[in-house]
Amino acid sequence: MNLSKAAKVTRVANGAAAGQTAVTSSSVDTTGSAAVEFLVLMGAITTGAATSVKLQGSSDDSNWSDLEGTGQTIADDDDNKVFILDLANSRYRYVRCVVSRATQDSVVDGIVARQYAADKEPVTHDSSTVGGSEFHHAPAAGTA
Repeated sequence: MNLSKAAKVTRVANGAAAGQTAVTSSSVDTTGSAAVEFLVLMGAITTGAATSVKLQGSSDDSNWSDLEGTGQTIADDDDNKVFILDLANSRYRYVRCVVSRATQDSVVDGIVARQYAADKEPVTHDSSTVGGSEFHHAPAAGTA
């Protein structure tokens, strides 16, 4: 399997400096794919921080509802970890990720979405957020 041709990658949120306000990703239109995975990259988390992630869905990309069971609590010692929220067969056309930050500062290094189980492959990555993509099959040793 060639993941770079089977999963569309989009950076849906840039890094957010230490803070206590929510970080909400841009939405992903799930048309053409049966699933989407969000990778939330956390940075430093201050002791005592109340941090969590969840998914939201919308039929019109305007009115949003939390998706049941998608919430994850991020402990204040989960510095520099990746949190994965994987959603298959969404009941909503649009999906986004929300990182809630409260009590103490947390850093979000960014959020990436990977849409997979596409109706048609190869997929095209989001050119405004992905700078390049290559696939290599069994290359020999040599200059990269």
